[in-house]
Amino acid sequence: MSTLDLYNMPGTASTRAVQMTAKAVGVQLNSKFINTQAGDQLKPEFVKINPQHTIPTLVDNGFAIWESRAIVIYLVEKYGKADTLLPKDPKTRAVVNQRLFFDIGPLYDAISSYYFPLFRTGKLGDQGALDKVNAAFEFLNTFLEGQDYLAGSQLTVADIVILASVSTIEMSPLDLKEFPNLERWYKNAQKVTPGWEENLQSIKQLQKFAEQKLAEKK
Repeated sequence: MSTLDLYNMPGTASTRAVQMTAKAVGVQLNSKFINTQAGDQLKPEFVKINPQHTIPTLVDNGFAIWESRAIVIYLVEKYGKADTLLPKDPKTRAVVNQRLFFDIGPLYDAISSYYFPLFRTGKLGDQGALDKVNAAFEFLNTFLEGQDYLAGSQLTVADIVILASVSTIEMSPLDLKEFPNLERWYKNAQKVTPGWEENLQSIKQLQKFAEQKLAEKK
């Protein structure tokens, strides 16, 4: 089994997406903690690996790649045993890509706007931020109309990446009853996605980290 170095901030959605994908393709990750609040990402030794000094960053036998969705695609293309996680059919692949771009755009923006203030103020984002989350969830609910997965009839990296983002709600649960397709998908994704339990534990650790940082500020 290959061992790859993953420079990361534990608990973040991008890190969790990579970890679950690695689990799905059967590779082991050597986790290297980067404390962004302490400025670890700006240290010369890390900037040499990733001049953009962003996390997560994957190093595979000297080859460095960053941006979590790029990492996920790399892992599946290099280590995946079948093409189900990243289908070769052009139309299905296009849908997978669209979902990934949706995740990096509207969904990430909404989730971060609503949940990241916890680390600064101890409170969730305002109503405007919550409205953005609901709007993004409504799109996901529409994507899932009449299907069990985000890009068709089987689990793909689109499901894994978006599961990492959506499951951030476990920090302060939102009611998904207004989005029945999304709620159904979310429950099923927890059952069929490799590494879900580890993903959930990472979220809880992130929550404790936020609480610790807030306590230090008092």
